[in-house]
Amino acid sequence: MFKQTLLAGALALAPMAGFAQATLTAETTTPGSTPHYIDSTLAAVLDSAGVATLQITEGATLTNSVQAVAEGRLDMAPAPLILPFLLSRGIGPYSGIGPEKGAELAANLRVIFFNAGSAQMLGYYNSNPVEDIRDLAGKRIWNGPPRGAALTSGRAMIQLLSGIKDGEGYEGIQTPWPDTVSAITGGGADAWTIPEGLLSGRQIAIAAAGGITIHDVPSDLLASKLGQQIMAAPGHAPYSVPIDEFRAAYAGNDITVVVDDDSFDSFATAFGQIVPAGLDEDLVYAVTKAYLEGEERFLKGSPRGPFTRLSFGDIDGVSQGACGAVQIKMHPGAIRAFEEAGHTIADCLHP
Repeated sequence: MFKQTLLAGALALAPMAGFAQATLTAETTTPGSTPHYIDSTLAAVLDSAGVATLQITEGATLTNSVQAVAEGRLDMAPAPLILPFLLSRGIGPYSGIGPEKGAELAANLRVIFFNAGSAQMLGYYNSNPVEDIRDLAGKRIWNGPPRGAALTSGRAMIQLLSGIKDGEGYEGIQTPWPDTVSAITGGGADAWTIPEGLLSGRQIAIAAAGGITIHDVPSDLLASKLGQQIMAAPGHAPYSVPIDEFRAAYAGNDITVVVDDDSFDSFATAFGQIVPAGLDEDLVYAVTKAYLEGEERFLKGSPRGPFTRLSFGDIDGVSQGACGAVQIKMHPGAIRAFEEAGHTIADCLHP
């Protein structure tokens, strides 16, 4: 993990004097990922708007970042929405916290905007092909970092494709995010499953060591009872991109994309950009207002921009992966910015 400071000016306007010269701390994922693109772009947008200084630590494990925001030790992080869900129950990676403390911490989380730009995929090297993605028994598969939302989704992907579980039908390999590419290119895995944005710098880096093939979820499996359960599970949302657009995004790289119809279909990882509930309302309003006004920069600043599924309009909650099993609220400052811009926010997202 290393730290990169992204400067975004200082607040100097009289109405915002209460948090002039504000510095916000944030953590995000490794470069080349959708959350990293969003956070680095947000820092640039805040800089252009003269709103705040955003100090970002890259390569973070978001399980830890979510807890740090909930405890007030961190100002901002991209949160896979399954993590607030698990935290609120004190289960999974938060089992050591327990249900009571977990619920207390989760109640301190607020969202300022949403996205669902990362979809689960399966990949392997063409030099060591997987003959049948429905038969992964005995394979060594990189399926996530040591803990957290990505690992949960990765294990769900392999169970959906092949009906087997980590440690039973196959050997799951986990490494910290910064070590993902080296772990895979070093030959330690027969295949990998990762939630990736489009296009993924990580997959391009992996393909630089040799041609790779990427698969979506076959239509019949996605429509199955288990497939529908996974798509509706806390932290997930449906994902579909026309295959021509998906392949065009990787043009010029040695990446083959295999689907069974005319679109790349999978389940997305639903994200919310979170802050502590007690973060100054005017500051959050200013940050969210700058975010909304920076829509074009987010969408056009990178080839992945149009596929990030960021929220710039009305928010119904369900489409964003909230207001169901995941019960999380938006920050009042963010709601004010959205509503001032003419957008509606579902009642279930109001504190």
